[in-house]
Amino acid sequence: MACNEVASNEAARDEVVMADIVRKQAGENTRAVHLPPAPEPAQQPLGTPVYRTAAFQFGTADEYRAVLNDEVPGYSYSRIDNPTVDAFARAVAALEGVNLPRWPAAQAFASGMAAISGMFMTFARAGAHVIASAAVYGGTYSLLRNVLSRFGMETEFVDITDLDAVEEAVRPTTRIIFAETIANPTTTVADLRRLAEIAHDNGALFVVDSTLAPPVICRPLEHGADLVIHSATKYIGGHSDATGGVITGRIELISSIRAVRVDTGGSLAPDEAFLLRRGLETLPLRVRRACATASVFAAALSRHPAVMRIDYPGLPSHPGHEVARRTFDAGPEGVRFGAIVTVTPHGGREAGIAFADKLRLATLASSLGGTHTKVSHVASTTHRQLDDRALTAAGIDPGAVRFSIGLEDAEDLISDAYVALESLGRA
Repeated sequence: MACNEVASNEAARDEVVMADIVRKQAGENTRAVHLPPAPEPAQQPLGTPVYRTAAFQFGTADEYRAVLNDEVPGYSYSRIDNPTVDAFARAVAALEGVNLPRWPAAQAFASGMAAISGMFMTFARAGAHVIASAAVYGGTYSLLRNVLSRFGMETEFVDITDLDAVEEAVRPTTRIIFAETIANPTTTVADLRRLAEIAHDNGALFVVDSTLAPPVICRPLEHGADLVIHSATKYIGGHSDATGGVITGRIELISSIRAVRVDTGGSLAPDEAFLLRRGLETLPLRVRRACATASVFAAALSRHPAVMRIDYPGLPSHPGHEVARRTFDAGPEGVRFGAIVTVTPHGGREAGIAFADKLRLATLASSLGGTHTKVSHVASTTHRQLDDRALTAAGIDPGAVRFSIGLEDAEDLISDAYVALESLGRA
């Protein structure tokens, strides 16, 4: 052992001894507050440590200043940065950037909508024009139309699959083209590479919400996206027990997003980050099974006479089937087309609600991407923010019922749906 290492170890021991002496001489209240620190193991823990702390302490005032000013790496306050949260964000970046020359950066948020709003607040200022999919998630639609519009940002909702319409919508003030890899709930598939070209040819950012296509299905950064967003609550967490969001992209873009996150406070909590990072370890297993089951389920329900329409990219009749085939990952089981199947029975809104109510195995519940198969009557729940005109523009029938296929056996889910559909004819 080198002399300087010996001296360093002796100094550390002396500091611990002095701290113990001070604690012994202090009063009982002081001793209770200033307890000995937790040990720092020399061995790497297999599970991610949870830094359940709001604040971090410093050796000197200058170190405190330097960390707060990003002059040296470190942690000061968990609204700004937290090691457990950083571990989660970096893990997502590693999966999204696995085939890129260098891994992208990432920032985690308290929810998917916090991530989406943080992105727009970073890059779309007053007077900016945004092009967004007409079939966009209801929460995003409401944010763009009802909130950000109050701050002078204008959004044009277009059919994102109509590339000519997207190009015609571009203006000199267009700053962002926003799409979903697989739209919720229409399962419209975006041609990511062409949309990226349109955005970049016009000096705009191309941002993709890939919540319904996690990185074991598609990695939009590989197809030209500047930023990819996930509601990590869904497939990334995978167990309906944690809420969070994450944005991945180039370091300079993510640095700007981090600054806005810190100022607006939409930071992810460390306990949530632990659960979401743990979910990543089983992501391929869960998604592979859910996609395979969804494919069988969609094909079976497409043959039922009570069904007017099935939206699922894995069906050859789906308008986005070929785009999905060349964009999405394939495993031994074939191309993974996602696990969202939207079923529209004959009979309109009332039939859709009745169908959802008659299901017994599939669960009427919010969110998606978990172990349980969940259903939502779209017009009255996930897209309640859209009026009938907006629903029509988005390609959503008032009777549509969205299935988020979970990990149950396909035969059981099909039987449950068939019984519910047959009850509609008897009503």
